[in-house]
Amino acid sequence: MGALLGRKLGMTQVFDPEDGRVERVTALEAGPCWVTAIRRAERDGYDAIQLGFGAAREKRLTKGQMGHLKKADAPPLRRLAEFRDEVGETLEVGTEVKVADMFEPGQTVKISGTSKGKGFAGTIKRHNFSRGPASHGSHNVRAPGSIGAASTPSRVFKGVRGPGQMGNKRITQKGLRVVDVRPEENLLLVRGSVPGPKGGIVEIRTDA
Repeated sequence: MGALLGRKLGMTQVFDPEDGRVERVTALEAGPCWVTAIRRAERDGYDAIQLGFGAAREKRLTKGQMGHLKKADAPPLRRLAEFRDEVGETLEVGTEVKVADMFEPGQTVKISGTSKGKGFAGTIKRHNFSRGPASHGSHNVRAPGSIGAASTPSRVFKGVRGPGQMGNKRITQKGLRVVDVRPEENLLLVRGSVPGPKGGIVEIRTDA
């Protein structure tokens, strides 16, 4: 198994101790996580492991949530997530999982998170459309233009690129290399950009 929940802290740079080269990295608070449930195909229809992350006050959780966590001998946790096909033979419900148990420098990981929400955006910002002429009385400066619907088909096809919500979607970034693991600080340093804002919750998996 190689999966953890974490929190994006931001970007920084570290120096390679061997050749002094600068590495631009994203710092992640990876774990500690608690195993709060294990799903089995014969009982649940699929194999998965459920991890909990992020300390929370007990008053912020419902009785059902607290009952589920107490059954797993886990403290009050803010976020739960399931990782399919990540069930390890050595993990049991109630086990505390730390970053050093899952990852090591040189590994390749994929990280999923919710991208930054940009609000309602037009086609130029959202899809990199070109603008129209700005002179000679043209009113087509930042308009999207014709979308080609006529009496046939008398409708707009699904998937036509237009204005709308930009960002705030689940994004998975693959091929990120682990530069350093700092277990005493629960830190994971990966080379490259990670989706989401600072403080955003991310899912970290080994990139098989």
